[in-house]
Amino acid sequence: MKTNWNIDTMHSEIGFKVRHMMITNVNGSFGQFSATANTDGDDFSNGSFAFSAAIDSINTGVADRDAHLKSDDFFNAEAYPALTFNSTSVNKKDAEHYEISGDLTVRDVAQKITLLAEFGGIVVDPYGQTKAGLTISGKINRSEFGLKWSAITEAGNIVVSDEIKLHAEIQFVKQN
Repeated sequence: MKTNWNIDTMHSEIGFKVRHMMITNVNGSFGQFSATANTDGDDFSNGSFAFSAAIDSINTGVADRDAHLKSDDFFNAEAYPALTFNSTSVNKKDAEHYEISGDLTVRDVAQKITLLAEFGGIVVDPYGQTKAGLTISGKINRSEFGLKWSAITEAGNIVVSDEIKLHAEIQFVKQN
């Protein structure tokens, strides 16, 4: 039996981390996003996932940096208002771990990526809703998606790393 799940945005977070000046990390998140999963019953091992995040909702805690990320130097939110991910396969590694492969599209550039997912389980909340939890992580190379802005300090350090670490805490709500 096919089961449809929608993301519970109130109890989910979509974040990223990037090395800055090669000495510290800058964290960011997306405030507006949507996601669905389609599974065989409550079994996510043969599921499919679709995700979208609004670029204009990017937040690093610094307004000037957020504006720079939304500019053509990075995401170009005006021309490319969303990034998307659509799974192509799910590989169950064990009872709690999955590899979710699919196409991530940023700035109309699609690249195949694999995300690691830790399944937290399924529970019924106090309101009678069935929820499933996943912790998802992965890495991408931002320049492969056309996010090529770069600068080098006087000491020769790269200002922004090419490697972006992805992290998400997802709660899905089973749809009736």
